[in-house]
Amino acid sequence: MKKTLLDLLICPSCLPEEIPLKGTIREISGEDILEGVLSCPQCRRSYPVEHGVANLDPNGSGRGTSSENKYETAPVISSYLWSHYADILKDENASDAYRRWADLIQPHDGLAIDAGAAVGRFTFEMGQRSDLAVGLDNSHAFIKTARELMVYRKITVALKQEGNITTDVTVSLPPDWDSGKVEFIVADALMLPIPSGSAGSLSSLNLVDKVPRPMTHLEEMNRVIRKAGAQFLLSDPFSWSEETAPEEEWLGGTTNGPYAGKGLDNIVALLNDGRNRLSPRWNITSRGEVWWRIRTHANHFEQIRSCYVKASR
Repeated sequence: MKKTLLDLLICPSCLPEEIPLKGTIREISGEDILEGVLSCPQCRRSYPVEHGVANLDPNGSGRGTSSENKYETAPVISSYLWSHYADILKDENASDAYRRWADLIQPHDGLAIDAGAAVGRFTFEMGQRSDLAVGLDNSHAFIKTARELMVYRKITVALKQEGNITTDVTVSLPPDWDSGKVEFIVADALMLPIPSGSAGSLSSLNLVDKVPRPMTHLEEMNRVIRKAGAQFLLSDPFSWSEETAPEEEWLGGTTNGPYAGKGLDNIVALLNDGRNRLSPRWNITSRGEVWWRIRTHANHFEQIRSCYVKASR
């Protein structure tokens, strides 16, 4: 974890109070804290920094460290690395999703937040458009992988070809992507360890249908982002599932209740209404769709339509 984050992070367990964390550094390399503890002086909660990875998820590890959890397994990490960086590998099956999403973000000063960063592609994209981009995810394995790519500038991944046959490929970051302008931490998108009004932009890609309380995610976005001079990008396939959230928490995909209809329409209405919990009002600058792909093996790809809204205020 970059030492500069010590002046930024707050205790997520104490929200809505915003209590700055105190850092105890046990091992440091340059400006990178390798081992240490972040402690809250109010609730006395401690958050570890181990091997450079700060874990600020009050629920433990969110998606979990259990080998039974798919987000912590090597095959899923491999699939996400391909999905994020296949165009850099010049894979003929790659999509242009991340380039298209990145083109929607205008350069700005200050902090950018990538919620649900997974293995980090969009955080690097936001780092080119801000002073510092912080990628957050509650998968420890994802964040560890993203930080490895940040530190070493390349990572080798075993792509499954068929059955147990794999091929090693190496993802190398483009030379103009500055690793000094990105950081990755384990955190919960519903309890962001970021002070109010700190960020100039926030992205939420393929996340809102994967959290147990989607409205809380939007409220947290609205809390940490500036009241003016701000950008918000949300893109999602809206694959609502009761395995993730009860139907009454969905922001679309139902025929009854306050969020009947389609998710993107409802989120646009929430952003555009300056009287609700997402005030002050957001201006919708564009909306559309992006197709992206995830790879299981050489003969199996999943193609997903992710519907986006870009807003500013």
